[in-house]
Amino acid sequence: MNPFESRMSRHSAARVQLMLLGLAMLLAIPAGAVFAQSQLAPYTVVESGQRFGSLQQAVNAIGEGSGTISIAPGVWRDCAVQTQGDVAYLAEVPGKTAFDGQTCEGKAALVMRGRSMRVEGLTFQNLRLAEGNGAGIRLEHGDLTVRQTWFKDSEEGILSAEDPTGTVLIERSTFSRLGRCDRGLSCAHSLYFANYGNVIIRRSRFEEGRGGHYVKSHSTRIEVVDSSFDDSRGKTTNYMIDLSVGSTGLIAGNWFVQGKDKENYSAFIANGAEGHKNSANGLTIKDNVARLAPGVDRNTVFFADWTGDAVKLGANTIGAGLKPFEKR
Repeated sequence: MNPFESRMSRHSAARVQLMLLGLAMLLAIPAGAVFAQSQLAPYTVVESGQRFGSLQQAVNAIGEGSGTISIAPGVWRDCAVQTQGDVAYLAEVPGKTAFDGQTCEGKAALVMRGRSMRVEGLTFQNLRLAEGNGAGIRLEHGDLTVRQTWFKDSEEGILSAEDPTGTVLIERSTFSRLGRCDRGLSCAHSLYFANYGNVIIRRSRFEEGRGGHYVKSHSTRIEVVDSSFDDSRGKTTNYMIDLSVGSTGLIAGNWFVQGKDKENYSAFIANGAEGHKNSANGLTIKDNVARLAPGVDRNTVFFADWTGDAVKLGANTIGAGLKPFEKR
């Protein structure tokens, strides 16, 4: 072997030794250290790779731009206010990330008034306020998309202000043990939308309400399809869908069960009970299944209408004790 080959051989051996040493050091890091890092900085802005210890810091880093925040598994007592931009809030592991008990601005875990917001795979729980309307999400402006998210054991799931140009899309999400109607305060509801332009709810579940309505909406158009409303274990609940001031749209392919413990059992779906601000012409209600829970014996109405507009009531499967339609 000539001197040049000898030097190359020594250099190669040294590189191999350094690689082996680096690998040994990596393997020596405890598995929990990576988890500990996520505990200290659970929020990652995907586009930049930056990690943050608070959700508000991550939101601020995106600012008026567009970005995605990946949230590590865990139960976080944290909250944030989004005032601009387009932000996606995604659970790193869907179903393993919860925001528990903490609200911002005395409103909700997420207060949203940016251009658009997307929430996926998260849980919002134990959100309560002295005013009685603690929510997972307080939507004040912009478009909101919610997928595969669980709202539970709080006063409200989602509560909105008015944005007649905004759209809400909720898919594959669950709303459990929400709402209240006590303490002399205005009622809270599982979902409550003020004057939003378009509200769409698909393949979602509502169950075990604790007061108020399951869906209350002042939107000009609503779509509720392929969802379930299980009121069999509800307590002091009201309507399952309340189109408070009239609405057009589609309610189809849903499953409704009314339970025993009701503050108001007079209807499953109500249209215009608080006024006739919006047209209900073309509102279509079809292909739904509605019945009373086992052991409940009463007379009630599937769809009650106060507007007198041209509503299209199609074929629905109605159980014993239910009248399909009533004009009020």
